[in-house]
Amino acid sequence: MRDKPTVLEILPVVRAYYAKPNNGVGGSLHIVLEDGNIETSHIEFCMEYARENNDPDGVVLAKLLMKMSRTQRRKLYGADKYSG
Repeated sequence: MRDKPTVLEILPVVRAYYAKPNNGVGGSLHIVLEDGNIETSHIEFCMEYARENNDPDGVVLAKLLMKMSRTQRRKLYGADKYSG
């Protein structure tokens, strides 16, 4: 994966995260994945929430999202709502 991942590179990770038990509405990253809050501060908040709630997959996904450009994050939010 490149330094700034693209939507196509991240979508499989997002889909796998949604497929985990209790993550049907975005898990620890709900405000980013479901509500379209794409700012770095939003992702940082979610990453801390994931840490506090023992969600290592959420932490990993948050780190990947933070590497994305803001434009790519915006595109990810609209990317077929993560359906497989």
